[in-house]
Amino acid sequence: MPLDVGIVGLPNAGKTTLFRALTRAGEAVPGREHVGMAPIADERLAQVASVVGARKTTAATIRVVDVPGTGAQLLGNLRQVDGLLAVLDEWSGTREAEADLQTLRLELLVADREHVERRLERVRKEAKSGDPGPKAEAAELERILAHVDAERPLSEYPGGLPPELEPLTTKPLVDVRNGPAGIDVQLEAELAELPDEEAAAFREGQSALDEVVRRLFEALDLVTFFTADEKETRAWTLRRGQTALDAAASVHTDLARGFIRCEVIRWDDLVAYGSSAEAARQGLMRLEGKAYVVQDGDVLRVRFNV
Repeated sequence: MPLDVGIVGLPNAGKTTLFRALTRAGEAVPGREHVGMAPIADERLAQVASVVGARKTTAATIRVVDVPGTGAQLLGNLRQVDGLLAVLDEWSGTREAEADLQTLRLELLVADREHVERRLERVRKEAKSGDPGPKAEAAELERILAHVDAERPLSEYPGGLPPELEPLTTKPLVDVRNGPAGIDVQLEAELAELPDEEAAAFREGQSALDEVVRRLFEALDLVTFFTADEKETRAWTLRRGQTALDAAASVHTDLARGFIRCEVIRWDDLVAYGSSAEAARQGLMRLEGKAYVVQDGDVLRVRFNV
């Protein structure tokens, strides 16, 4: 499954416009939640595809969620995303980007406080039964609530957090400056509706959105791996430190269920030697097991039996 990123921002900052630019979704309906897929540009994909003669290439994607407005209830819809994009208005001349960023961080903190408080109320009722589990959790939630009341994000909480909380203030947050010194989000949304060749003719260099995705990659600590054959060459994302078994599961559950071994070639070795067979003859193909930690740029072929 692709990773999820939620877009947050104050009114008229350009949230939905950024969503349209990232996902190429065209016109969006104001005041409604929008969900779409953002392709991740990677120049290595075409090179790998050329070597294997792939008839189709598929970029890796990130699932993007744009919720209307702000406030605790609306921000609560983003608890299950992996990271956040904060859109800051630098066009109007009436707002200060740094002040808006602090306001957004405060709103995320308030949303977390309300969430912790509601859970604490439920757990306190359960603790009256005498069950030691809810009683211990209630004590921990009280400490968490005191931490939030001191206006400190839960990313700075020294203890363990109950997994059910899914706090917003522990998620990586990447700010997007919508303005002349940052990204012209409206222009990028308009260019996203054009064919790639036409859009490139209007730009000086690469799309500014590529920088947003690069920063997301760094914030989420992601790596890219590839699967490649004549039918399709495809890019995939994993969290850094995940294994060959995790990679197999992201491609198809059957590959993980019947995993035997994984053939691994570095993408640049494959390109340099022109084929997986030649790379293998040069000793550049390895057979790895389930526990192998996938590296950025690996080309994987899973051997499996179901």
